[in-house]
Amino acid sequence: MSQLFSPYTLNGPNGELNLANRIVIAPMCQYSAVDGQATDWHLSHWTSLLNSGAAMMFIEATGVTPEGRITPHCLGLWNDLTEQALGNVLARARKNAPPTPVCLQLAHAGRKGSSAAPWNGGGLLTPQQGGWPTLAPSALPQLPNEPAPAEMTHGQIKALREAFATAAKRAKRAGIDVIELHAAHGYLLHQFLSPLSNQRTDDYGGCLDNRLRLALEVFESARKAFDGPMGVRVSATDWVEGGWDLDQTKELARRLKQIGCDFIHVSSGGVSPQQKISIGPGYQVPFAREIKKDCGMPTITVGLITEPQQAEEILLAGDADLVALARGLLYKPRWPWEAAAALGGQVRASEQYWRCLPREAQSIFGNVKIGMR
Repeated sequence: MSQLFSPYTLNGPNGELNLANRIVIAPMCQYSAVDGQATDWHLSHWTSLLNSGAAMMFIEATGVTPEGRITPHCLGLWNDLTEQALGNVLARARKNAPPTPVCLQLAHAGRKGSSAAPWNGGGLLTPQQGGWPTLAPSALPQLPNEPAPAEMTHGQIKALREAFATAAKRAKRAGIDVIELHAAHGYLLHQFLSPLSNQRTDDYGGCLDNRLRLALEVFESARKAFDGPMGVRVSATDWVEGGWDLDQTKELARRLKQIGCDFIHVSSGGVSPQQKISIGPGYQVPFAREIKKDCGMPTITVGLITEPQQAEEILLAGDADLVALARGLLYKPRWPWEAAAALGGQVRASEQYWRCLPREAQSIFGNVKIGMR
């Protein structure tokens, strides 16, 4: 059997979650919500991805507060309206797809919030453009020409912990199976981790223990509120000398495991415009390999994984337990079908699609046989 199409089990406090294969869909912001509420765009998008054949779908970064969104068009989960919209749209999408676990990425953008959508330039918005004041560990802007964020007070940090816990409760009620906390790509939890963005002199800044504190506290708060599998997405390195790096990420992973983290999702970069990234096929896989080897936690790798055999070899080498695709699945929403045909695997698909396969790929749906009229 292909390793990519072998089953995998994620464990949580309330039991096991069985995944049909090792392909997961990484969270991808769609910038298509209205006041944080999921829309018909999400219905179409999620229905398509749930029919991809992947074992689990991650829903995009979802703000735990209004100011925690990246843009005014990002998903949120901070009140009854956002919870109802998320739950209703997800339930409708699931009616039109095979049973597939869904993970929600809970996030706060910090100083990278109040931004325009990427197709509108992505820069910070003024209040006249619908922007808002941003928060961060220190009053340091993301870019030198941007207004500085406000340094968070201890009261705001406490409120943030509570916001993540409340969003986790809402996620459970909305039908979410798994939660991932976003501590990567230069957003708020990553900002507290990195010495490039965190120059506080209190218990939340300075030494590594202090910079880890908020991410660990947020995880513990959310863990108490959610009994399914829960993990964290990390940037393994800032790609900047003197910034957050692999050794610090390993220490974070070890401590997360001690407090009940069920998986770690390894990416990189995002906190500094000075980053110098060596991009190539599978360029982030070595980070996942080292973190998995060090802490033994179930590990997801992502980043320019585009070919079925490439994904297969990552798993055969033991570099990760699950392989995530993001933009590759936007471009090819049936990539897992192609991978199954190439590697001799099988996927689940809605009955409406059973007749679509070329003859040489018909075995990927198992023993399904459909007559033609």
